[in-house]
This record gives sequence, structure tokens and C-alpha cells, in this order.
Amino acid sequence: MAFPIHRARRLRMSPTIRHMVRETALTPHDFILPLFVVGGSDAGTKKPIKSMPGCYHVSPDVAAQMAQEAHSVGIPGIILFGLPVRKDPYGSRAWADDGAVQRAAREIKAAQPEICVICDTCLCEYTDHGHCGVLKDCTVDNDATLELLAKTAVSQARAGADMVAPSDMMDGRVAAIRRALDENGFINKPIMSYAAKYASSFYGPFREAAECAPSFGDRRGYQMDPGNAREAIREVALDIEEGADIVIVKPALPYLDIIKITRDTFSVPVAGYQVSGEYAQIKGAAAIGLVDEISNMMESLTSIKRAGADMIITYFAIDAAKVLAHQMMNNGYCGKPAELG
Repeated sequence: MAFPIHRARRLRMSPTIRHMVRETALTPHDFILPLFVVGGSDAGTKKPIKSMPGCYHVSPDVAAQMAQEAHSVGIPGIILFGLPVRKDPYGSRAWADDGAVQRAAREIKAAQPEICVICDTCLCEYTDHGHCGVLKDCTVDNDATLELLAKTAVSQARAGADMVAPSDMMDGRVAAIRRALDENGFINKPIMSYAAKYASSFYGPFREAAECAPSFGDRRGYQMDPGNAREAIREVALDIEEGADIVIVKPALPYLDIIKITRDTFSVPVAGYQVSGEYAQIKGAAAIGLVDEISNMMESLTSIKRAGADMIITYFAIDAAKVLAHQMMNNGYCGKPAELG
């Protein structure tokens, strides 16, 4: 039967009905908030990141305060990135007990023990050359890097991290980290693996924020080529076989098809990372009046969940959670909460 018997618009005629029949609904529990923690910083440090409006370089105590705010609006987890006081060819501050991430993990768990603290496990923020592992003849030495990543993961677990998230894209790193965690008594620490991480142009603002742009060359030798989908499935399968408990597709919006394929192929939880370039584009377009920031933010996040993501790593986490709370109080109305200005 067709028109006029069936009129699809009948279920679109009011905000309440639209909300009732909505197939994909976001909640604050979908979000993970990234934080950039600066080593050696004075207490109370909260310095704006120019390329990412609304994001900050923070000291461990401020990271704890932001984790408390995230928890208060229903966000279950945060992921930590560290900016060390000094860098070297091996990235040794990545596994230092007094490193920025380790200190922040301890402070956050003391202040808000219920929130899930995830630590990004990589060396790029810590090496003086900006690559994700140690070098041999100007090339990242995959196998030599595995031991250092494992040391970093163990140090993060000792500091109180609930989960580690290797983002380096070295072959075999999930197995090396799983083995090291188990040998050190952390058999119940999950691994959230950046399983399908593409060599993307959308990482630019993050590299400024984390001060980790490569000093030479690029990361195409270990991150995935943007044209490949079947390779993503192989990468995800390998990481799951090695012990990954959750897999990440990064970036999210340009790779919604990869999130969809991953969700349809595997049974483990899937995360989509809405990266710095995706965030900055919405912020930048909104700043000059080309788009409505709130609508763009919520539509983009909804698309990531609709594609199959069980969780979304996003710099919009707190703002989006506040919008959702406002919508709940106003029968799905998509206006701007007063606290967002």
C-alpha cells in the first residue's frame, strides 16, 4: 500500500512523536572525554589550546576536576594524553612513575574513583622525533618498540588506569601489552586498541595539542592508508586475536563505513574516535556563522553511533552531555542549554 494510505510524515509531526520513534538515541554514557595533561605544570594550570577551542592543557589536579565534571553529567570515562617535561629518542617519560599521565591517573582515581580512566599508550608525545616508536636508520623499529609500549602500559596500570589504549599501530603490540600486563598481575585490565587507525589529515590540531608532529617524514609506514577497508578488518581481527577487549576506529566521520563493517563483523565493543580535525572544523565553521554548532555536534555524534559505535571518544563530550540533559528536560527540544552560552 502506498500514498495516501501511508504517510511517513505522520510520525514526524511533533517533537514528542519524533523522539518516541527515533531509531538511534545518544546518551552521555556513550561518550569518552580526552584530556591533555602537562607534566611538571603548576597546580591549577588550564591553558587553552589555540587549534581546539574549548580544549586545554591541564595539570593533573585540573584533570581530576574535569573528570569530576564529566562524571557529574553522566560521562563514564576519560582518556589521558601526556605532554612530558622533556623528550628523548626512546620516549622514556611515557613509562615514568611520575609522568604526567601517571600522576593524573592517580589524582583522578582519588577524586572520582567511579570514572573509568583510560590511558593512551603510545610514544609519539614523548619522543624527540615525534614518531610512535624507537628509530633504526630513520625508520620506526617495530619489534624494539613493543617492549617500550609494554613498559608504558604496565606503568599506567600501576598508576591506577582502568584500561590502556595502544595507539601506535605497531604489529604485535596488543599481544606484547597483554603478556606484560598479565605477568605483572594485571590480568583484569582491559585493552582498548586503536585497531583501525588511518594516516589521516584530520589529526592536525591534535598534533599541535599533544606537541607530537613528526620531525621528519610521516606515519604512513605504520598507520593505515585511507583507501583501504579490507585491511581494516584484518587489523581488527589480529588485535582481537592478540587480546584486544575493545577496538577503535579512528577517525570516525570519514570512516563511518569502517565502523559499520567492524560492528557487523565482530562481537567485541567498538569505539569511534571523533578526532581533533572533525571537532575543529565544526568549531571553526560555527565561529564564522556557517553552521549551528549544537546541531552539527549532535548530528555528527548521532551518525557515529548509528554506524555502530558502542562508545564515542569526543572532545564534545561534556557539551553534548549537557545538550542531552537539556533535551530530556524539554521533551526532545534541541535548543542550547543556558550553561553553553
